[in-house]
Amino acid sequence: MQCPHVELDAIFHQPGWTELEADAFRAAVRKAVAHPSWVVDGNYSIVQDIVWDRADTIVWVDLPFALVMGRVISRTLRRTILRTELWNGNREPISNLLSIDPQKSIIAWAATRHRIYHQRYLAAQRDPRWSQLSFIQLRSRSDVRQLMQHGSRHRTSQGAA
Repeated sequence: MQCPHVELDAIFHQPGWTELEADAFRAAVRKAVAHPSWVVDGNYSIVQDIVWDRADTIVWVDLPFALVMGRVISRTLRRTILRTELWNGNREPISNLLSIDPQKSIIAWAATRHRIYHQRYLAAQRDPRWSQLSFIQLRSRSDVRQLMQHGSRHRTSQGAA
């Protein structure tokens, strides 16, 4: 079944890396998830309630820190060198390779947020507010491959999703 792919970064990061104002961002996401089916790519706490209230499954890619960092660094390096357009004309700035400020560097952001998101998603799985959701926690490359091959039949330690 085909369904719309909603990339939150593409909505949030306007031309020139201008951030969409909070109310406008929430309105755009609300419109995007008004369709009967969709897949949202991204994780912004400011719109989590909008997305999760309409979702049935959360796929949580929870790979080991070293693997995540290796991928983020190599992807950022590749995008910077190739001047790859990401969203709305934006390209990775060289500062992503040089800055240690998480507000200016996706590498620094990933390094400082990995543990926080791990803890946040573990808590969300236990939160009664999100009891209607199935959580699929992908902890390895093998888990990711299995989900891609078998879809919703994927099993995690939390059960079937």
